[in-house]
Amino acid sequence: MKYLDQLNRNIVLEHIPKRIVSLVPSQTELLVDLGLENDLVGVTKFCVHPNHLRKHKTVVGGTKQIHLDKIKALRPDIILCNKEENTKEIIKDLEDVAPIHISDLDTVEDCLELIKMYGTIFNSSKNASDLIEAIKIERQKFQSALQSKKKKKVAYFIWKNPWMVAASNTFINTMINEAGFSNVFESEARYPEIDLEDSKLKEADLIFLSSEPYPFKTKDIEVFREQFPLKNISIVDGEMFSWYGSRLLKSYKYFQTSFY
Repeated sequence: MKYLDQLNRNIVLEHIPKRIVSLVPSQTELLVDLGLENDLVGVTKFCVHPNHLRKHKTVVGGTKQIHLDKIKALRPDIILCNKEENTKEIIKDLEDVAPIHISDLDTVEDCLELIKMYGTIFNSSKNASDLIEAIKIERQKFQSALQSKKKKKVAYFIWKNPWMVAASNTFINTMINEAGFSNVFESEARYPEIDLEDSKLKEADLIFLSSEPYPFKTKDIEVFREQFPLKNISIVDGEMFSWYGSRLLKSYKYFQTSFY
């Protein structure tokens, strides 16, 4: 059986994969929600949803550094990776171990495509279709509620020392827009380093400090309050802005209850 991944790479599988290694936390969560938990044999230390998973599956490292020997020992039928989260070196090291499916996500439509791909590859099309439909319903409900809202400008911080923000060509930027905001750094690319004197910060109505990848805490808000005493500054759930797959089902409800 031949399939394409999201980089249009050919993947050849002799049968429906029953031994899956996932090197991407949000994709691991998606597999579980598609009813494939029993087929997962290897996960990363960051695969925290569902929280019991790492107790019952082999932890094969992180998203940037892996234990190649552990993955080989699992004899996987397929390895699931992501263009942004995993390195080219990891992909190269794993090419001789098992077929590799690489996701590449910029939009919500890309996420829905990935869910459909997994449904096809893992013989879980009904669950995938149900999940896609449920996400579309939540998205439509939220977008309808947004129509009467004025769009506010936001700066979304992902790191400190140095300060880094999410800009264009990131899934976070997509979700900032999905949440009904405009990103003051959208004219820049990826994750630029900035300082707190950056003129674009003056344009922001809201400053978001993400819970991941840097775990901003309440004490970090005070640093920003000194610099921007009149702005609304808050810590936001980074998973709702950066995890894709089945997490989207929760993201729109989170946006509604947290910001409107």
